[in-house]
Amino acid sequence: LAVDGQSVAIALLCSGDMNLEFQLYVRHSFKMSTVHEILSKLSLEGDHSLPPSAYATVKAYSNFDADRDAAALETAIKTKGVDEVTIINILTNRSNEQRQDIAFAYQRRTKKELSAALKSALSGHLEAVILGLLKTPAQYDASELKAAMKGLGTDEDTLIEIICSRTNQELCEINRVYREMYKTELEKDIISDTSGDFRKLMVALAKGKRCEDTSVIDYELIDQDARDLYDAGVKRKGTDVPKWINIMTERSVPHLQKVFDRYKSYSPYDMLESIKKEVKGDLENAFLNLVQCIQNKQLYFADRLYDSMKGKGTRDKVLIRIMVSRCEVDMLKIKSEFKRKYGKSLYYFIQASFSSWVLYHGPLQQSSLDSWYHSNSWEQDTKGDYQRALLNLCGGED
Repeated sequence: LAVDGQSVAIALLCSGDMNLEFQLYVRHSFKMSTVHEILSKLSLEGDHSLPPSAYATVKAYSNFDADRDAAALETAIKTKGVDEVTIINILTNRSNEQRQDIAFAYQRRTKKELSAALKSALSGHLEAVILGLLKTPAQYDASELKAAMKGLGTDEDTLIEIICSRTNQELCEINRVYREMYKTELEKDIISDTSGDFRKLMVALAKGKRCEDTSVIDYELIDQDARDLYDAGVKRKGTDVPKWINIMTERSVPHLQKVFDRYKSYSPYDMLESIKKEVKGDLENAFLNLVQCIQNKQLYFADRLYDSMKGKGTRDKVLIRIMVSRCEVDMLKIKSEFKRKYGKSLYYFIQASFSSWVLYHGPLQQSSLDSWYHSNSWEQDTKGDYQRALLNLCGGED
């Protein structure tokens, strides 16, 4: 079959309008790589039929009552010493839409904003988790981006993570909400806080103009882009960074995945190795994050979670941001990638990062955790409440 015939065959396989004999003929006639593409297309189209919450660990609560939850939160906040367990159990077990309804019901009931009441009642990392959960996804990302560019110095790590990992639709909403919240454009703030090619890359990505048409596989363009990336970098002296930026910010994710595979037939180094050889500093970090996101976004987040907890101390800011922002998007996939690469579950690692006991005795059972959480000493341990919130967002042991 010719290349044109491949498209027809893929369409027929996907629609089911092929008898078994012809399906077998197609499979044997194509290269194995083409068969994998067909199977990938089938699996991707299967994903489209799943609800958005299919890979979430925090989902809509089935027996939801916003007024009842608002009343329970009011009591928990007013309780002497604050009832953190009730606050955590409610807000980490409701969808974002439900949390917005609770906040509305709370304000109607008490004439006070729920976020302000919780900010007064809580502190530290637990406060950061709970207040993050009360924002919409776009509000949360916008506030994290603003904080990254506020005052002296820029938190490039946060800027890179959010802007490199969000979809066109998410970036469009972030831009709208950022404008609404801060009365200025996100692009304007990025321009004033960054410089050089790093600025150009961040601005190009923040526009959210990446091609999202994945219906056609353009083999000629894949080969051309792979050659252009090589010619603009490893092949020449100096790097044509604008060429890299154009290709990596405009092409679709499935297209770029194939480009990076094809790139290895031209370059002695893969794309990540090439980036390390060609550019340095924030630009290197941004390109590395971007390519990792394109290759496997869930593995990218799994790696960042691992890095946030390994060694001495925990990088809580990164840990919180990923747990809050991904728990209703793709946390199940992230957990799967985490366990596959690091041998133990994300749930285990969160336990271990808080408890030296776990490092020596293994993960705790939920019944043991519950008894800890409800003991007087545990309820008064702020660190324990923070851990409980993260474990709830993680969605339990694998």
